Parts: sequence; C-alpha cells; structure tokens
Amino acid sequence: MSDQEEQDELYIHHRFVADSGQGVLRVDKFLSNFLHDTSRTRIQKAAEAGAIHVNKKAVKSNFKVKPGDTVEVVLNEPPRDSSIIPQELDLNILYRDEHVIVINKPPGLVCHPGHGNFEGTLVHGLAYLSENLPIGKQGEERPGLVHRLDKNTSGVMVAAASEIGMAHLAKQFFDRTTTREYVALVWGNVKEEEGTIEGHIGRSLKDRLQMAVFPDGSEGKHAVTHYKVLQRFGYVTLISCKLETGRTHQIRAHLRYIGHPLFNDERYGGDKILKGTAFSKYKQFITNCFKACPRHALHAKKLGFIHPASGEPMLFETVIPEDMASVIRKFENYTTTSNWQKDSEE
Repeated sequence: MSDQEEQDELYIHHRFVADSGQGVLRVDKFLSNFLHDTSRTRIQKAAEAGAIHVNKKAVKSNFKVKPGDTVEVVLNEPPRDSSIIPQELDLNILYRDEHVIVINKPPGLVCHPGHGNFEGTLVHGLAYLSENLPIGKQGEERPGLVHRLDKNTSGVMVAAASEIGMAHLAKQFFDRTTTREYVALVWGNVKEEEGTIEGHIGRSLKDRLQMAVFPDGSEGKHAVTHYKVLQRFGYVTLISCKLETGRTHQIRAHLRYIGHPLFNDERYGGDKILKGTAFSKYKQFITNCFKACPRHALHAKKLGFIHPASGEPMLFETVIPEDMASVIRKFENYTTTSNWQKDSEE
C-alpha cells in the first residue's frame, strides 16, 4: 500500500493553517492554542501515534510550524458529533440528589464515550438523569465523572450532578480521602494473609493496551494497593483490595506484578489455567467457571466520601454480583471434594 493510499484511509478531525504573521512554533504548542479542551500532553501522545500531520506528513511534537503550514489532526475513524445525547439506561441507582449520583455499575457498561463506544455509556445515562452535568477537567466527553471503573469491573461509583459536586468530589479523589475497597478473585494461593503492593504504574513499553509496574520509578506514577485474604481455594484466592492511589488498571497491574493476576483477566493473562492439576476434570471445571464469569473477577464493593454540600460522611456497600458469586460457590464446592491443599502447595 502506498503512502497516498494510507493517507486516503485517514480522516481529518481538525485542520489549522498557521497565520502569515506567526513566528516559528512547536506543533504541540501551536495546537494547544486552538484545542482548548485538550492538554498538551495528550497532543504530544497523538503526535507519538502519528496522528499529527503538517503539510500531509506525520511529525513529532517538537516539529516547528512555520507561517503558511497546514496542521491536521488525523485518525483512522471519521469525526463524530461529540455532544452527549441523553439516553435512558437501566441503572441501579443507590443514591441520588442534586449534587451526587451513586450507582452500582454492572459489568460490561462503559463509563464514557471512546473508540467503538459512542452511545449507551454511563455518561449518556447520567445525562438523562441530570440536565446540567458538570464538565470538569476531563472535557466534554466525560461530564459528571470524577473517577471510573473499567468496562468489565462491576461495583459502586459516584458521579457529580452539579458544579459543587464536581469540585468537591474531584478534590477528594485527588487528595486520596475517599474510601475504596474491591473484592478480587486471583490466581494462586496468596502466601501472606495481608500485604501492600507498591510500584509505579505506567503504560507498558511492550503493549500499549496494558499498564505495567516500574518498581524503580523510571516510568509511570506512584501507586499503592493494600490487600487482605478473605478465602483460600488453593488454586485461586479471594482477596479484598484497598486503594491508596487510583491509577489506571492499578489492581489488575499490581496483582499480576506479584504473580497473582485476576481470574479470567484476558488483558493481563488471567484467562488461562495458571494454577491447578492436569486432570481433564479440573480443566473442564475451569472452563465452566470462565463461562459463568466471562470477565475479570473484580468488584468495587465499597465507596466512601464526604457529601459535597452537607459535609456528612457517606458510605455505600454492594454485594458481589452473581457471576462472581457463582464462581466462588463453584470453588467452595470443588475444594471440599478434591485434595486441593496438597495439589496447590508450591
């Protein structure tokens, strides 16, 4: 395929022509003068991905734009209307007032619009519930969101329904004063009854869809996860996790880092038999468990915060959803009828 054919498959999302009176300027700084809702860091990442073109050629973020140059932001998908059209979704609302909306998010629900998910997201449902969702610093695609859960993570979430709610909740998450506790089913027999995982988390250098742990702090941001064993099933362990920080994929990346990836976590290698026996009966048992819970086994069980208007502490707790609960019951039954303690010893 020629360069021209590749160019024809790209779609121009933004186009700007440098004014004749403009001085020489880095392309990331040039674009930040026009794309007010987009951070300079995000523009630099777009350039790294080859999405910033000057005079029809991809350039790096430090490329110098001269008067008369045409600067384009191109993607391999057509532009879409970024406005959020409210949609009535069947949300499990735990609490709602003029400032906050608390929901129990089901697995499979995407939090905000993005590649391949331009409708039916949590943001569309929140827009239906509240006409004036605050924008905050995340931009127009994430109104109301002060934190998020991965698509296949279930559990309690809070969203802002007013500017007061946005400001106060965002500060609580930034200051790490919220209470967040998760329940996770992980591969292997976790040795310690409780412990703390520390290690910077950043985008993997090998797979950009994954987050990786950089214990030397060379990449990423500081991250701390505290865990405690709840139940042992030999081949897998049920644990609780409390977040001290809130990095992308923090629990998933941290647990894989210590050798205990989430059960059925496809992205982090947990969708294969990592512990157990060679018996065909056991292999079939795990296959049945994967079918019962066709997503990574992670649930946000508790969330606590201070109400932005009243100042009262609020704590919400949810039960483990049926898909995860059914797998836990299967392991409870399996381990009572098998010699798992001997088999699982390392």
